Amino acid sequence: MNFTALCAAVAVVRILPNRSQFFLHDSVSLSCVDSENSSDWTVKRNTTESKTADWGKRNGSRRVINAVYLFDSGRYWCQSRAGTCSEVINVTVTDGPVILQSPVLPVAEGEAVILRCIRNQASSSSNFTEFYKNGLLIGSSSTGSITIRDVSESDEGLYKCSIPGAGESPESWLSVRGCELDSFRFHPIYVLLPVVATCLLFVCGLLLWLRRSKVKAEVDDDVSYADVTFPHEEPPKTNSETTPELKLYSTIKPGSC
Repeated sequence: MNFTALCAAVAVVRILPNRSQFFLHDSVSLSCVDSENSSDWTVKRNTTESKTADWGKRNGSRRVINAVYLFDSGRYWCQSRAGTCSEVINVTVTDGPVILQSPVLPVAEGEAVILRCIRNQASSSSNFTEFYKNGLLIGSSSTGSITIRDVSESDEGLYKCSIPGAGESPESWLSVRGCELDSFRFHPIYVLLPVVATCLLFVCGLLLWLRRSKVKAEVDDDVSYADVTFPHEEPPKTNSETTPELKLYSTIKPGSC
């Protein structure tokens, strides 16, 4: 069954120690991580011995297996009460001397990936390690680890490591995908934030426009208009114009005959 195709990833499985391969009798803790409500999720699995849901010690969304066995190998994922599922991780339990520590979840293009070879206490003390991809040698290290820088889809494949004199690890699949498809990093909130910001700016602009319109209307209401008649004023008269008119009187005497 293709659980990845059936379930839309909205949470992730956190596994401690953070690897997909484990030695026999290792202690493993699995929990669900969700940005909203982790208590709504439960760790599920599909293994050869998973005919019952009663496995490991349950504490909320967390499951602890004190000692893993070969039958604990299989697929693990988180599932909500509504039936929504997280991405599936593959867990491998081995009774061999060497395991490979590699990313459990898909990695984004451009990231750096560290592959580390781990041996059990009874194996060789040598640190020289060889690393393989799809059965082909890709590099060796004297420190027991190598780094793949700037990974791309071409780096996808089955990886394993080998320690001469000790043995080799099981194979684990390394999945690589584009950053924009990373469901956990690409949370819906990163899509909603620009939309919410745009809406807030629009609302603020609308409120400012309404406030300015209201203030302008109040100012216009305070101003009254009336017909005002200004009396016509005569220009001031000059001295010559203000001198009273002189009346001339003449005495006319009757002439003698």
